[in-house]
Amino acid sequence: MIRKKTAMLLTGLMISASLIFSGCGKAGGSSAPEATTEQDYSKLVASEDDMIAIDEVVMEGMEPIEGKDIKDGTYQIDVASSSAMFNIDQCELAVKDGEMTAVMTMGGTGYEYLFMGTGIDAVKKGEGYISYEETSDGKNTFTVPVESLNSGIKCSAFSKNKQKWYDRTLCFKADKIPLDAFAPGIANTAESLGLSDGSYTAEVTLGGGSGRSELESPASITIKGGEMTAKIVWGSPYYDYMIVEGQRYEPVNTEG
Repeated sequence: MIRKKTAMLLTGLMISASLIFSGCGKAGGSSAPEATTEQDYSKLVASEDDMIAIDEVVMEGMEPIEGKDIKDGTYQIDVASSSAMFNIDQCELAVKDGEMTAVMTMGGTGYEYLFMGTGIDAVKKGEGYISYEETSDGKNTFTVPVESLNSGIKCSAFSKNKQKWYDRTLCFKADKIPLDAFAPGIANTAESLGLSDGSYTAEVTLGGGSGRSELESPASITIKGGEMTAKIVWGSPYYDYMIVEGQRYEPVNTEG
């Protein structure tokens, strides 16, 4: 049912764009509170003290990807959020004529509106709020424009309970998009790099987590039939398996 609802949202996007982005609330919903003074602004926007720890969402080595760099279509992608309180369960990216939009299915129902920018800008502008749509199973989805993938995008979410805007940073990741969906020259392949079958090495960096984990670098790269495979060696024997793009990989060694 979620896919059906998502398809309906994407199909009607061009028709309903003026409604989605014009500041209209969802049917039966109330508008976000308005403000006229600087004091009012501060009351309607959460301060740093009101928010939990902020996570970094753009990792070292990420290169921004624009809509023109991806073929038209829909793709399931991951979204990193700077706050654990703004959790995205799943996201479908739609690319059409170089423009990108994303339908985010939220892990909770605590937000009334989104605004692509800061909370202060949302209050001052008083429009451009994106309302949620409710799926048949009670989940909330937001359809938002995406400037680029692999980059930090400012977003503010209006809390139903707190009646305040909370600033977030989102990173729509490109790593799950198939290589053949990218325009020529965007994604590196063995062919685009001019590499023949054989053995190579590449530097490896590890981001996120506690910072205690280590990987052996450089890593061994094997190219066979144009397909590249990396041998990843962890600095600890206490990892049971890896999951890469949804696929589980078991260790190939039995000791050490």
